[in-house]
Amino acid sequence: MIEFSSVTKRFPDGTVAVDDFSLVIPSRKITVLVGSSGSGKTTILRMVNRMVDPTSGTVSIDGEDVQTLKPVHLRRRIGYVMQNSGLLPHRKVVDNIATVPLLTGVKRTAAHERALELMDTVGLERSLADKYPSQLSGGQQQRVGVARGLAVDPNILLMDEPFGAVDPIVRDDLQNELLRLQRELGKTVLFVTHDIDEAFRLGDQVVIFRKGGIVAQKGTPAEILARPADDFVASFVGADRGKRALHIERTPTGSVLVDSEGRTAGVLSADDSASVEAKAATVSVAGATAQGEDPT
Repeated sequence: MIEFSSVTKRFPDGTVAVDDFSLVIPSRKITVLVGSSGSGKTTILRMVNRMVDPTSGTVSIDGEDVQTLKPVHLRRRIGYVMQNSGLLPHRKVVDNIATVPLLTGVKRTAAHERALELMDTVGLERSLADKYPSQLSGGQQQRVGVARGLAVDPNILLMDEPFGAVDPIVRDDLQNELLRLQRELGKTVLFVTHDIDEAFRLGDQVVIFRKGGIVAQKGTPAEILARPADDFVASFVGADRGKRALHIERTPTGSVLVDSEGRTAGVLSADDSASVEAKAATVSVAGATAQGEDPT
């Protein structure tokens, strides 16, 4: 478990990036920090592995203050995945993935074998092992970055807008891969994004920020959508414009869910469609009975 207690970060120029921030990151869940640029979410994430130290307050892992730990040792036990993958351009894929195990004293042969296993885990063909990052697509590079983050089998995985630089189709695929990996591996994931749709798709817990690292609301996606804390949150998630209100439209090939702007948001399976129709009929009958009408 990661816990932030009254954390503030003030930079030398006087800028307050985070102000009196407290939060518990539950174990083996995905917590997503979401907000616009400058809201302090990346600063908060980097406090976990001491890439940034707080001005005041504490960050602890399982009750241990990270300030008491040497940064290098701490970082080698925490996975870190960043935007644009951050791969070493002069090293082959297999060597990029094996970087941290080699630094911790794992023999080269064992580190490479672990790297190949992780390529399987993240959906990369082993034939790419001897390629250089420049020879890979953006999506492949991000998968290498995820594999590298998992290389020492960390309990904690920090992900700083890892899918922000790829196209929507690849991003969707990478999100699916992360959810699959989480089901299989059960890591404690702290994920930063500016995309509320990505936050709601991935997060078990979602934290929405205002400027200055101020929490506007936290909760499950369902809780936030059902009860936005204020106008800012409603606007941020699109609830104030009815953006997330869906209705059913029938087409010759089946029923689809359509948002308030007329865009298809999903397809109902035959079972789902029948269930919705049944519930609608039940509501209709109940309404008629309540009004004293004969439902037949």
